[in-house]
Amino acid sequence: MMVLKRNLCKIGLLLILLAAGFICVNSLVNYNSNTSINSSRIGQLNTDANQAEGPSVTPRQTPRGQNPNPNLRMESPNGGPAGMRPGSAAASPSTSTNSNTNYASPLHVYATIFLGLFAAAYYLLIYKKRRIDPGQIKFIIVTLLSTGLLLRIYAATLMTGHPFDMNTFKSWATAAAGNLFHVYSSGKSSDYPPLYMYILYLVGKLGSIPTLTAYYPLLLKLPSIIADMVTSYIIYKLARKYLTLELSLLLSALYIFNPAIFINSTFWGQVDSFFILIVAGAVWALAEMRIGLASALFMAAVLMKPQGIIFLPVLFFELVRQKNLMNIIKAAACALGTALLIVLPFSLNNGMLWIFKLYAQTVGEYPYASVNAFNLFSLLGANYKSDTSAWLFLNYHTWGLIFIVLVTAYSWFIYIKGDSSAFIPAAALFQIAGVFTLSTSMHERYLFPAVALAILTCIYLRDKRLLLLAVGFSSTIYINTHVILFGTLQGINSASYSPTLIITSLLNVLLLGYLGKVLFDIAVKKKICCLSAHPNCFRE
Repeated sequence: MMVLKRNLCKIGLLLILLAAGFICVNSLVNYNSNTSINSSRIGQLNTDANQAEGPSVTPRQTPRGQNPNPNLRMESPNGGPAGMRPGSAAASPSTSTNSNTNYASPLHVYATIFLGLFAAAYYLLIYKKRRIDPGQIKFIIVTLLSTGLLLRIYAATLMTGHPFDMNTFKSWATAAAGNLFHVYSSGKSSDYPPLYMYILYLVGKLGSIPTLTAYYPLLLKLPSIIADMVTSYIIYKLARKYLTLELSLLLSALYIFNPAIFINSTFWGQVDSFFILIVAGAVWALAEMRIGLASALFMAAVLMKPQGIIFLPVLFFELVRQKNLMNIIKAAACALGTALLIVLPFSLNNGMLWIFKLYAQTVGEYPYASVNAFNLFSLLGANYKSDTSAWLFLNYHTWGLIFIVLVTAYSWFIYIKGDSSAFIPAAALFQIAGVFTLSTSMHERYLFPAVALAILTCIYLRDKRLLLLAVGFSSTIYINTHVILFGTLQGINSASYSPTLIITSLLNVLLLGYLGKVLFDIAVKKKICCLSAHPNCFRE
């Protein structure tokens, strides 16, 4: 009986893992029948799109100030409308409504249960002082990661994903597998920077294998699913360095089973998880004084998604703080070398300046105050309103630029006052939260990195208020993504000015304000609400 009691946790986790493995294997065995209907519908949507606009899947250029058709939700993977003109064949809401929408309510149930279980676990570990046997730690973390992976694969088989994003990724993967370095000069050219093309090349090659062709939608989601697991493990390993064993597992589990992470990579099928893995790696490397690696990863982030530019000031802050010429030269060399390694192979067929033209095109694609991002401008009723529209004597675009400058200035202020590399995740977190909440042309998924960065900030600064912020950002990201994803599946292009939009947008504004206060307390007032009784809890 004593042996059973001592190993009760291990037995429970093993049973959960076996259950996850069973439903995962079962879903894979039945995957063909599960996806055939959805795949045919996507194929029909793509056929209609191609008939309306030709073979290109590059984003539709909406004239500045013109509101898109509210019944159309063709979207490029970057987040903006793509592929069709308003009023074309696939614009009917009934066309995109399918069985995928059946999972909207179960996701809400899962999110509620997850939040309750996390609160209970935090209460038991922090206030009831429950402890975990150090001898079981390897088994527990392996079980958590394995369960998270199996559940993601299972969930990925339930929904084909965002129909137009997934179809676009498949088109790019097929084109890349056919001739990788001609992908930007082909009829199916991409509006993505080139780094992810290498991943899609591998996916395309795997998808061309006859026995794996039926699993193409799952293969497209797999890189993001794996990235989720790697990021979770990085969180665990880093937390073990600064926090207690129990908190390390709790923070890793917060990411592994987080519904905001699940819905993005597993249900939507987006690649933000792969992007945040690179960003998290860059932030970790810079905080640990690995300047060369950090610079290479920051450049890789920019060449993965244009939003990577948001994080570049953080590298600048640290280089200025160090005032070391050799480190500046090293950072520049590593960043340039990374850029050349990734970009140069494509330049042979597209010219030396093609990458700059690509970014210039991307910047001008979404001339709106907000593009379904639940932020300040959506709160003001400006979702999909032209960014040239006036607000308080200036237009939205000008206000967005002003706010970006103010956000970056405050990040630098906190960094100067903190005077430590421990504030690198904090600066990165404030950058993404501030730019998303206060800038224009933001999409619903652009706040996604805030979850991982809030957890990393919590680890380095060891303030329990940052854990609350991680949960808060997880909640608003989940709601925003859920509304847009399942609205899309019903043919709805833009989020309406509803109580959900108003409350979530207001929460994001309040969370940003609270984040600013917490960082001010820690960096300026040297006031920390200690996360645990770990001896390293208080910074010197």
